[in-house]
Amino acid sequence: MVVAVVAVGTAPAQAATGGERSPVTVTVTATNSTPALRDADGRQVTLRGFNVSGSTKLAESGYLPFRSTADAARSAQAMRDQTGANVVRFLINWGAVEPTPDTVDTVYLSQVAAQIRTFTDRGFYVLLDYHQDLYSRHLFNAGSWYTGDGAPAWVISAGGYPPESCGICLLWGQNMLQNNAVRRAVYDFWHNRVISTSAGPLGVQDAYLTQSTRTMTYLRQQLGAGAFQNVLGVDPFNEPFDGGLDGASGTTWETSYLVPFYRRFRAAMDAAGWTAKPLYAEPLVFWNSYASEQGGLSTAGVLGSRYVFNSHYYDGARMTVDPTWPSDGTYSGPMNAIRTRAAALGTAPFVSEFGSSLGESRTPWIVRGQYESLDHAGTASSWWSSPAGRGDVLSSTQWHWDIYSGKHHELMNDNPAKVQTTGDAFNDEDFSVVRTDSTGAVGQRLDPRVVDRIFPSAVAGDQLAFATEDLARDRLGGAGTATPWLTVPSTWPTIAALTAGHQYAVLVWRQPATAPVSPTEMHLPAAFTAGHTVVISDLGRAAGVPASGALAFTTEIGSAQAHRLVLTAPNSAAGTVHTALVIDDGGTAPSAAQLATAAGELTAWQKAELP
Repeated sequence: MVVAVVAVGTAPAQAATGGERSPVTVTVTATNSTPALRDADGRQVTLRGFNVSGSTKLAESGYLPFRSTADAARSAQAMRDQTGANVVRFLINWGAVEPTPDTVDTVYLSQVAAQIRTFTDRGFYVLLDYHQDLYSRHLFNAGSWYTGDGAPAWVISAGGYPPESCGICLLWGQNMLQNNAVRRAVYDFWHNRVISTSAGPLGVQDAYLTQSTRTMTYLRQQLGAGAFQNVLGVDPFNEPFDGGLDGASGTTWETSYLVPFYRRFRAAMDAAGWTAKPLYAEPLVFWNSYASEQGGLSTAGVLGSRYVFNSHYYDGARMTVDPTWPSDGTYSGPMNAIRTRAAALGTAPFVSEFGSSLGESRTPWIVRGQYESLDHAGTASSWWSSPAGRGDVLSSTQWHWDIYSGKHHELMNDNPAKVQTTGDAFNDEDFSVVRTDSTGAVGQRLDPRVVDRIFPSAVAGDQLAFATEDLARDRLGGAGTATPWLTVPSTWPTIAALTAGHQYAVLVWRQPATAPVSPTEMHLPAAFTAGHTVVISDLGRAAGVPASGALAFTTEIGSAQAHRLVLTAPNSAAGTVHTALVIDDGGTAPSAAQLATAAGELTAWQKAELP
């Protein structure tokens, strides 16, 4: 039975406005056997964006990322304009979808669809995320130090769980290991415990999959073909944790419980008409962290192209006990482990959460370092001397983008004596990279150079190497010192001179066997203007880039402010290696002689390092 059970307002359906994107799937090519995310034109795609948002965890927002469709549109436009992001991980809440057994709240889902369309209308891809933290808010008592989100109240009330208590827990995540109520409830989910409900006996996991099928069917129909084309797939369970290993290892738990759940959810996607879209599968939450290396789906065999390996990464040590600052290459190991694990699983990688608290003075450097290692393995300081084998640029969504940051009014665990207003209003977190001012304008909390970055959004062929120097400052709000990491060796003196003290990036790619029908595209940060962008490439060179031609400076889809560089190579032979060096000249244009000399150096460098 599918019914609407909550009488709240809903926004009217909106027609698509030209933001439709080419579908993105996991693909291998004749020239690259490593699975990668590619669009229908065969271009290797990099997805960069944010999670929207932690407000989905809050009752005050109706368990939606935004309190209104208008807020969603304002947020989407600001994100597109200020960062060039092309993807969001869009959170939804099981408890809001299915507030009573065997029902689906279509009013809630119509609001979800309307808010998703504000992003797809502006050219965003959308990853749908069934979010949970500590399984359910309904496990926690009114006076608890912590709360959760996810499973509906009727699931918890039927479970007969003990009073929750984490004991002496300094971090909310410790509840996953120490809170017996949380552990027993999630254990029941993985073991599909049959509970008594007003709709009769239901297996908990069975009920979840039934409502998921109905939800995906409804959203596909409600979004319409254009907006649905921009939907990447589904992350069916945020940060899965075990609730009890029964004496086994984390990898055994994954193969015994997590992977079978993903197989069942994959079937639900197929039944709902999502066959062409991958399932974004997360490993055991503790994998790839300083506390534990168990999991990572390392014994799951080959998942293949109908799945994406979808990992999170947070610097658990610096969030707890490590007082040191990160530096160039700090996060290369864990980020490269995600690349390696995805390849072993026969699929592409995606990092759907990373970031750091805005209450942490080191956050600009932590996030900068994370982005560096999303771009390439190894250190930036050695990149020019050894660019080969650094891995593909990782697609990712940072945690998170909350326009209500610091302006919440959430009754924690429905307790009017515990009103949460600061930060994210959830377990003392403060991760949002934006907040709104008194006029409602959306503003950055980090140095914009940390989050508005050059990245290769679509490569017409195979990525061979990419790196960028953002010149971000090391303190909050853009204060502090800008220390370059991507330094050019003296071997290439003209390139070194042109890039010193400037934001820049280098992209190298190989022409595919079949001539591409769409060009290579790179997002350019706000600091880059058409008149002061320098491009040095085998496709041409320019100090000031025109609006058309082999090198073209144009706006991003869905924005009049964000820009991209379009690189076209229609007549190149298969296997040709292309190189593009892109520099913000800061108002001082190089001479024609400098451009020519730099072009010669770039060609020599490419042939020596990436033939």
